[in-house]
Amino acid sequence: MAAESGNVSVSISSDGVATVSFYHPAQNAMPALLLKQLAETIASAGNNPETKVIILKSEGDRTFCAGASFDELIAIKDKDAGARFFAGFAGVINACRKSPKIIIARVQGKAVGGGVGLAAVADYCLATGAASIKLSELTIGIGPFVISPPVIRKIGLPAFSQLSLRATDFQTAVWAKEKGLYNEIYNDIPSLDAALQNLAQTLASYNPEALIHLKQTLWSGTEHWDELLAQKAAISGELVLSAFTQNALKAFLKK
Repeated sequence: MAAESGNVSVSISSDGVATVSFYHPAQNAMPALLLKQLAETIASAGNNPETKVIILKSEGDRTFCAGASFDELIAIKDKDAGARFFAGFAGVINACRKSPKIIIARVQGKAVGGGVGLAAVADYCLATGAASIKLSELTIGIGPFVISPPVIRKIGLPAFSQLSLRATDFQTAVWAKEKGLYNEIYNDIPSLDAALQNLAQTLASYNPEALIHLKQTLWSGTEHWDELLAQKAAISGELVLSAFTQNALKAFLKK
């Protein structure tokens, strides 16, 4: 895919660490095609017998992921198209939870909306102190519905409620760690990357079968998520057609 539209890449080191990286020039926002690519790449890396552990990261140093592409949201004209768009996030979430390999997220900067969902769906998450988080969906007339299952699973309902209702406020990386979204926080990106590589290489040295069984244990009870996330995508797909949301998106894009 052309760099202007974003891209997804994967590389596998000799010790079995697969690094899946995504990029979009609009603060690593996620258009539908990029979501599809990311889900397929995660699934492929997870099913590759050479892969022992997966790192999920984005390019750049300021924003991990800005969530949904507003340009695509405003172009949605019917409920089916809306459901298909939000199903893209469901596809990435399901690819991560179904992957037989442990996934470590590298959150080097701010995470908004779907970006919080990506951090939540990882099995372990390392971040910098600059990696503040926000669920801003209510400000544009929708809600964080598709990502709610993995986020609630990680931080609990009270923290999810605060994050959702305080839709204009960033919560700090320290807050995110206290609530369980992040496992470790580092002062800067070099320190983050050093810790990330050390952890990934250590995990890759463990018994692969034990890691697979651990992954299954971690995600036990989520077998119904295919249907659940599809239902939530349909809710968002309908709400995005509202006059409130369309006006909010137009106002945002004019800024």
